[in-house]
Amino acid sequence: MPSLDIVGDDLKVELPSGETVRFAHLDYAASAPCAQAAADAVAELLPRYGSVHRGTGVRSQASTIAYELARDVVAEFAGAGDDHSVIFTRNTTDALNLLARALPPGTTTIQFDGEHHANLLPWPNVLRLPTPASPDEAVAALDRVLRGRALRGITGPAVFTVTGASNVTGEVWPVRRLADVAHAYGVRVIVDAAQLAPHHPVSLADLGADYLAFSGHKLYAPFGAGVLAGRTDWLDAAEPYLAGGGASAVVGDRPDDLTWATGPARHEGGTPNLLGAVALAAVCAALITADRDALHAHEQALLGRLRDGLRAIPEAVEVSVFGPDQPRVGIVSLHLPGHDPAAIAQRLGREHGIGVRAGQFCAHPLVRRLIGTAEAGAAEAGAAGAGTAGAGAAGAGAAEARECATATGLLRVSFGLGSTADDVDRLLTGLAAALRT
Repeated sequence: MPSLDIVGDDLKVELPSGETVRFAHLDYAASAPCAQAAADAVAELLPRYGSVHRGTGVRSQASTIAYELARDVVAEFAGAGDDHSVIFTRNTTDALNLLARALPPGTTTIQFDGEHHANLLPWPNVLRLPTPASPDEAVAALDRVLRGRALRGITGPAVFTVTGASNVTGEVWPVRRLADVAHAYGVRVIVDAAQLAPHHPVSLADLGADYLAFSGHKLYAPFGAGVLAGRTDWLDAAEPYLAGGGASAVVGDRPDDLTWATGPARHEGGTPNLLGAVALAAVCAALITADRDALHAHEQALLGRLRDGLRAIPEAVEVSVFGPDQPRVGIVSLHLPGHDPAAIAQRLGREHGIGVRAGQFCAHPLVRRLIGTAEAGAAEAGAAGAGTAGAGAAGAGAAEARECATATGLLRVSFGLGSTADDVDRLLTGLAAALRT
C-alpha cells in the first residue's frame, strides 16, 4: 500500500545552543514535504523512464502506460467523469491560467477579492466583490450580483471562481452553497483546491464545481505537476494552451492546414512531466485508500492545540475572514502588533528549528484587510477600556489601523501529514519567547 509517511521526517538541525533537534516544518501551505508514496513511485519508474506517446520501445511503452494510468487515478481522486478532462499542468497557477485562456470570448468572471493571486489575476472581464464577513453574506452577495446581472452588463457566458480553503486563514469556503447559486443562473463554477485537496476529499460533483485545480507540491508530490480537471466542451473548443508537438493532430504544408488534438493532449503540448504526474497520482491513490476521517481528526486536534495555546500569547492575534468558529484546515495566520513577522519567523528558524512563513502569501488585498481589521478591533477594545476618553482613543486607533494596514504582513503556521503535537508545542514556546524578548 502506498505510504503517506514523510520523506525527511527525521531531519535534524543544530541550534545556536549546540542542541540538535528535529526540524519542525510548519510551512505546509507553501510547499508540503514529499510523501514516501511519491518518492517510491518515481524511484520505481526511473529505470524504465522514456518518452510518452512517442515511441514503440519498452521504455516509451512503459512510460506511456504509467502516464495515462496516473491520469486515471487523478480523475478518480477529483471525481472526474466521462464528460470531464484531466489535464496535467505545472501547478495551480498554471492550471487556472490555462482555463482563463480557454473561456469563450466575452466571458465575465465573478470573484471575491480575498483570493490567492493565482485565482485573482488570470481572468478576463472581472467583476470583483469585496470579501464578505460570513458564509451567508458570501452566498447572498453572489445571488444579488447574478440576479441583477443584466444591470451589470453581464450578457454572455459567466464563471464564478472561488477558493476551497483560504491559504491565509485556512477557513473553508461554502463552495457547494455558492455553486448552487451560480448554477441556478447558468454560471459555471471554478474551484481553486490548492489548499483544500491536501486536507479534505475533493470531488467535482460534491463541490458542485465545473472545474477544479490543484498542485502536486501542496499535495506531498513536489515534482512539478499540477492538475486542471473539468468539463471538456470549452477546453476542446479553445485554442491550445501550448502550440506544438502533442497538441497537434495533423500539420499540413500550409500554415492554415492544421488540426489540433482534442481531449487533454490539446493543452499538453511538448514532452509532459511524466515523473510529476506519476508522483502526484501515487499520493492521490494513497489518499483514496487512507482513513481520511482519522487524518482529519488528527489535524483538527493539532489545530485546536495551537489555537488553545495562542490564548496564552496575547501578542499574537489570529486573523480570520468568517470568524473563529468557521471550519478550517491546518492553517493559522497571526498579526503581531509591534513586531516584524519576518524577523520573528527568522528567529523561530534559527533559535528553535521551526519553519514558518511571514508575508502576504500572494493574497495582498486580503492580508491588508485582515491587518486593518485586527488593528481596528484592538483600537475598539482599547477605547472601550478607556471610559470617557474612548472617543479620542478610538480616533487615534483608527489612524493607527490605516497606517498598519500597510504593514509587511502576517506570520503563518501550517501543518499536515507528519506534523506532531511536539511541533505545535515547540512553536508556541518559541513564539512566546520571540515576542517577549
